[in-house]
Amino acid sequence: MSVVGQEQGRAARPDPARPSSHRFATAWGRPTVLLVGLGLLVLVVGLSIAIGSNPLPLSTVWSALRAPDGSFEAAVVDSRLPRTQLGLLVGAALAVSGCLIQGVTRNPLGDPGLLGINTGAAAAVVTLAAVSGISSGPILTLVAVLGAFAAALVVYGVGSAGRASTPVRLVLAGAAVTAVTGAYIQALTLINPEVFATYRYWAIGSIVGQHPSTVTLLWPFVLAGLVAAFLLGRPLNTLSMGEETAVALGARTGRTRLAAAVVATVLAGVTTAAVGPIGFVGLAVPHMVRPFVGSDHRWLLPASAVYGAVLVLAADVLGRVIARPSEIAVGIVVAFIGAPFLYLAVRHSRSGL
Repeated sequence: MSVVGQEQGRAARPDPARPSSHRFATAWGRPTVLLVGLGLLVLVVGLSIAIGSNPLPLSTVWSALRAPDGSFEAAVVDSRLPRTQLGLLVGAALAVSGCLIQGVTRNPLGDPGLLGINTGAAAAVVTLAAVSGISSGPILTLVAVLGAFAAALVVYGVGSAGRASTPVRLVLAGAAVTAVTGAYIQALTLINPEVFATYRYWAIGSIVGQHPSTVTLLWPFVLAGLVAAFLLGRPLNTLSMGEETAVALGARTGRTRLAAAVVATVLAGVTTAAVGPIGFVGLAVPHMVRPFVGSDHRWLLPASAVYGAVLVLAADVLGRVIARPSEIAVGIVVAFIGAPFLYLAVRHSRSGL
């Protein structure tokens, strides 16, 4: 092949590290996007601690943080701290999990539900409620984690049966497992009103009222999952170039898909088990940040983590304010906030093609 032909081949080959369709994805633009996200994260953390369904003066909140005195106000502020931490963990974990699944399946509509994680956890919850009557607590969380992992394992096993896994096989397997577990959940909740009550409370997707021990349990899993996800950035870039190209470059595509699926399951499984299914975060956040950082997973994954945490915490704060003295579950508010941003992001991406 001539030199000109080689240069044309390089020009035609997609480079995920330099997506030309993203105007802001430059050497200086990506760090700026991350810094802006971190600034917003600090802001929403402060708002989450300062604002609640019980209005308190900022001076009272500050005094309760500096020197808790056992008063009602101090107890209110103290209850907001684990809730804020939970919002951080859940938002970052779900957004990164969705980003990983979109990268593995090359499906722009990929989210944790695509691997059956949500319905697997839900099936475990209703089964436990039907068998033992347990409707809350660490046992429920543990069983939900096991259900999420079992569903993801079945999806990956079916999707890779006979030969190496492919994106289409994983998507079809996920759809099949989701349909089966969904039917099982409906049948069990219809014939048992008590199970339905437990499932309805869990399925709302709320970070309210979680015990501090739940937050302590989540920290190591989420941190380990985030670190592992960031290390998968370069292999996912190679995988996004296509199966044949990735294999030609020496990539072990099956191993990359398996590692990404395991990490995505850990991140989404533990958080979904703790707070219930909070949809839309894993789907929307990667699309919201992609126009600004590009499709390079080395930047897309950290940006998704930061802005996922911002989205969940901002939605939680808004849910406390707009329905005082009651609250709106964060899962509902996330859908209302995220939908317009997702529409604009997808429209921008299409206009840039």
